[in-house]
Order: sequence, then C-alpha cells, then structure tokens
Amino acid sequence: MKTIGIIGGMSAASTQIYYRELCNGTRERLGGLNSPELLIRSLNFAEIEALQVAGEWSQAGEILNREAKALERGGADFIILATNTMHKLAEQMMQGVSIPMLHIADATAASIQQKGLCSPGLMATAFTMEQSFYTERIAAADLKLIIPEAPDRAETHRIIYDELCRDIVTKESEAAYIAIAQRLVERGADCLILGCTEVGMLLNQSNVSVPVFDTTLVHCDVALTLALEE
Repeated sequence: MKTIGIIGGMSAASTQIYYRELCNGTRERLGGLNSPELLIRSLNFAEIEALQVAGEWSQAGEILNREAKALERGGADFIILATNTMHKLAEQMMQGVSIPMLHIADATAASIQQKGLCSPGLMATAFTMEQSFYTERIAAADLKLIIPEAPDRAETHRIIYDELCRDIVTKESEAAYIAIAQRLVERGADCLILGCTEVGMLLNQSNVSVPVFDTTLVHCDVALTLALEE
C-alpha cells in the first residue's frame, strides 16, 4: 500500500471528511482491520484565508510548497491537496517535489467523462468558479461548464466561508444551495460538480435532480485506487 500525503486544513471540516472517507474506502475494499497509510499536514486556515483575501497567492504557494516537501521527506508516495480552491497554486506547490500530485479537477473530469456526461454545473468558491485555474482544466477535458449567475456565485461563496468552513449546516443554506443547483439544471447542466470540498455538507444525490460529482469523494476514491495499485 502506498502512503498518501495530504495537505489539509483548508478547511478542517473538509479534511475530516477526507480522513473518514479514505478510512471507510480502505475498509470496504480490503476488509478486516485495514486502514490507509496517510501523512497529513493540516494548516491553519485562518492564515491561508487571510492571504486569499489579500491576494497574496504567491505567499500561500510558498507555504504549500514547504508542506509538500515535508510530506515527501516524510515518506509520502504521492500528494493530494484537500481543497479545490488552493489547486490554483498546484504548480508552485510542486516545485522541487519529485513525487506526483493527484489533481482534484482531473479526477473529477475523468469521472464525469466515464458517465458519458458533458455539461457540468459548478458550485464552488468564487475563486474556483471565476478564475481560470480550475475551469480551464475542466474545459480541457471537452466538458462545457455552466457557472452560476453572479448573485448565486456570491451566495455560494458566502455560505462556504461563513458557515461550512466553520462546521455550520443550516436548513436555510441547504434550501439556498438546492435552488442554485436547480437553476443550473434549468440552464442545461446535465450533472453537478460540488467543486468545493465542503459543498457536500449540503448537497448530495438525494437533493439534486442530476448526477452529482462530489469532488471530495471522487478525489478519495481515485487516491485509494492509486494507493492500492500493485
């Protein structure tokens, strides 16, 4: 079994989901007392969020690069970054690191293609929805992304940072997310990308009318497949 290096804490809420899903997935695949071999570097999200707001992305990238190197020194065989937004810094993060990184957008795009779908709606942070680092990666897989309108983007982003990242889940926000997802479907989305690792705290296949691709769950599944390869 390969050792999975995880850079997490962005937010802590989603990193807990990663840990739980990787453990559950390993037990389901291997049975018995099997559990994954993990190295986790969990960052203080308050510091990262402050750099995001200030536009100090390069400084944030330096932090991620330091952590990736620490995981490599610690014996990780490959790295997953337990956040969609910070994949903006994937290239900088992996500078001088020789082990591979499993990119969350690539894993998600491949999963959508395998289902024969082509027009995913995207609900994520404003950074992920509005900047090219993520949308271009999805588009490169011949998928036509449908992005929420500006008011819905703002509300999606607000709920992530003000509530989900703080482990706050409310019926009101669930209803708001369901409505935003439905508007994407009405505009032609044939599936939905939960493009922030916390969005799955409110949306899932039971309350969305099209196939749902929870990036956290997809990322964990592909990571386990890689870790268990002979």
